Amino acid sequence: MPTTKVQSPTAKATAKKAVRPDTAESPSELIDARIRELGDWRGKMLSRLRELIREADPEVIEEWKWRTPVWSRSGIICTGETYKKVVKMTFARGASLPDPSRLFNSSLEGNVRRAIDIHEGDRPDEVALKALVRAAVALNKSSARGKPASAA
Repeated sequence: MPTTKVQSPTAKATAKKAVRPDTAESPSELIDARIRELGDWRGKMLSRLRELIREADPEVIEEWKWRTPVWSRSGIICTGETYKKVVKMTFARGASLPDPSRLFNSSLEGNVRRAIDIHEGDRPDEVALKALVRAAVALNKSSARGKPASAA
């Protein structure tokens, strides 16, 4: 009877990485590569959104999860997803954020997340967007204070 070899999670991750040896190592490099790969208005928009996030909070951490750019500080702030006709910023805890400028226009029915869909030709309110990022960071920090140091 043939034996079945079970791969550890580390081995599986290494195997997946070997499939695309041309990918960059760091999350920031992966985001750079994604922007270049898009090569159209979506890449330009994702790049601009990234700049705005960094301007709003220079200590933001760039991550690459779910094959998508993710920005975090004391927890996930938002993701930067790209689709054929839209660039979507999904705020992990958007339902708890004030949105006086009404930037959120997608995923409005959820209890946790909220998103901003940006279409070709749209010009997001950059001041309001930076305020939303700062509010998300403040919310993450306030939630992190109540957790043990290892969980924050």
